[in-house]
Amino acid sequence: MPYVAPEQIKRAKQMDLLTYLQYYEPQELVHFSGNVYTTRSHDSLKISNEKWCWWSRGIGGRSALDYLIKVRGMTLPEAVMRIDGQAVVVPPAPSKARETAGPKKLLLPEKNQSNDRVVAYLKGRGMHSALIDYCLQTGRLYESRYRHNAVFVGFDPQGVPRYGALRGTSGSRFMRDASGSDKRFSFSIPAREKSTKLRLFESAIDLLSYGTLDLLAGRDWRQENCLSLAGIFKPKKNIMESTPPAALMQYLKDYPHITEIALHLDNDAPGRLATKTIETLLSPLLIIFDEPPKQGKDMNDYLKIVLGIKLQKEPDHYSL
Repeated sequence: MPYVAPEQIKRAKQMDLLTYLQYYEPQELVHFSGNVYTTRSHDSLKISNEKWCWWSRGIGGRSALDYLIKVRGMTLPEAVMRIDGQAVVVPPAPSKARETAGPKKLLLPEKNQSNDRVVAYLKGRGMHSALIDYCLQTGRLYESRYRHNAVFVGFDPQGVPRYGALRGTSGSRFMRDASGSDKRFSFSIPAREKSTKLRLFESAIDLLSYGTLDLLAGRDWRQENCLSLAGIFKPKKNIMESTPPAALMQYLKDYPHITEIALHLDNDAPGRLATKTIETLLSPLLIIFDEPPKQGKDMNDYLKIVLGIKLQKEPDHYSL
């Protein structure tokens, strides 16, 4: 294995990826739009403002050294050699093969014979029957047999259920994910026609609330793609060390034509912090709009205000 000196590593870390590709691998560099570039080998890898992110793998960095190690699979000495061009050979050391985890097995609750309680619950929160019917007919929503919870189902691009969010319908604040849920494929509703815009929400309830507001305003509620984050996104203390939500990154990987994101996250402190973090991390690569609810804490609050439904604080206990 090659050996490189500390000063060589220091020099290599100073080169950003765009500069490296321009000088060493210009055939690999592809202009995407504006100041954003991608690579010929990986079209989900975007480069902008001296940063890069490989959406399909959920990794990113700043330097060319990071890219050569994380994307190209080089060892640190090999990557430094590629950039700095000098090395001394030493005997190879044994390495351990990485173990890859198998796919999760999703265990959704058994379906009830009817969806009456779920329909009544959602209508009580202001949801329009057209949206409820669409979700029932497409398998995105059903009522569980034993607890009569609302079950919101998320699918992968092949139409395979990969995620389930359970929500209590009897006045309790019961919320949890079905066993084996993969948050990368959370509840979503695609645009009727191909759209370059994605609307992002904290929950399925907020997503359906926004769709209802669109419908009531006479707009096509499926004009753009809509995605739930399956809960609150909690960034790290240092925003730049955070990774965007898994569901969002997976959606951008699966639908690379998306160029705009509208953030409809809550008006509370966690929602505002999540919005700021996503804007900071993704604004160099995508057009970001901050569109929180005009009134109330979240989109469902705003819908209730528009419809004149009294806002009620949900119970703090959880029912199993």
